[in-house]
Amino acid sequence: MICYLDNSATTRPTEAVADAMRQCMLEGFYNPSALYAPAVDSEKRLTACREAIARELHADPARVVFTSGGTEADNLAIFGSMSMQRGGRVLYTAGEHPAVAAPCESLKGTFDVQQIPYDAAGVVRLDALEELLTPDTRLICVMQVNNESGAVMPLCEIAQLRDRLCPQAMLHVDGVQGFMRLPVDMRALGIDSYALSGHKIHGPKGIGALVMGPRMRVAARMLGGGQEKALRSGTENTPGIAGLLAAIEAYPRDNNMRAVKLHLYERLREIAGENFRVNGPDPASEIAAPHILNCSLVPVRSETMLYALEGDRVYVANGSACSSRKQKLSPVLSAMNVPRRQAESAIRFSICPYTTMEQVDFAADCIARHYEKLKRYERR
Repeated sequence: MICYLDNSATTRPTEAVADAMRQCMLEGFYNPSALYAPAVDSEKRLTACREAIARELHADPARVVFTSGGTEADNLAIFGSMSMQRGGRVLYTAGEHPAVAAPCESLKGTFDVQQIPYDAAGVVRLDALEELLTPDTRLICVMQVNNESGAVMPLCEIAQLRDRLCPQAMLHVDGVQGFMRLPVDMRALGIDSYALSGHKIHGPKGIGALVMGPRMRVAARMLGGGQEKALRSGTENTPGIAGLLAAIEAYPRDNNMRAVKLHLYERLREIAGENFRVNGPDPASEIAAPHILNCSLVPVRSETMLYALEGDRVYVANGSACSSRKQKLSPVLSAMNVPRRQAESAIRFSICPYTTMEQVDFAADCIARHYEKLKRYERR
């Protein structure tokens, strides 16, 4: 059995996605900017995808801009909006993905860039945010779901603080780990921009989108033929967009991800006993995403368990895929003040709507076997 439990890194495209992309490449390959009938059909597919995204987010389809993925969408929102500002404060949460943290940090010198701290569960501290919000705050960046801990951020409360203390500030949400898994209403919350990525929801790599609210204004970061409302020039990735549309349409709205995750949690807690720790919110709570579980089986180091499980064809992560090869403690766990020994044993399990109880039981059985042997050896 192959047990893939690293769906926060990427997901397997569904058959419907592969079929849609194949059809687009072989039959619907026309440039959507051309004027003849087959090209117009290609343009209609782009419009259908914009409408599908907008329905999920309660947004305007005309404000959906296709990108190469979540990273480009985050960069377009941050650099594109701040290039039209001079000075002021930029805020981002302490556990943001590098796609948000790095652009924000690069603005230092022009802007007053500050981190919003986390609490022990990995959730934004609203009291600290309230102190950081100043009348000259220009941008607030917060992820919908933390990609390592699975903590769900209090977007409603954050938006309310923004509205009260600095209503002119833009609110950008990295929704890469939340889109299609948790509901969000951009209009109701006053979210000014939202980034998403296709390969996190069983779509293809290389496609994503930035969805903008009515207030958001960004300068183009890529110049050329003026596609995507002149914000992202270049011929659109029509096979990727076809795949993204198919992924949205096929995504199982009714699924048992939370039940599967909680079953895995109970199995792991039985295996490690008093040495089991959750790195993040209570897995059963509303502030815990349904698909991510980050935990430590002390004293076994995460890399050791990861490689042992690989031999069983059980695939997990010891942090986000973008930083897993860097030999240092996770900035997310550091922001949560997770003790070093516990952080060194942290493993992230991330499931999808197609993950079965049988698969997580198989994974748990493998973990139990390895843990019993490996817990006897501890680095000093």
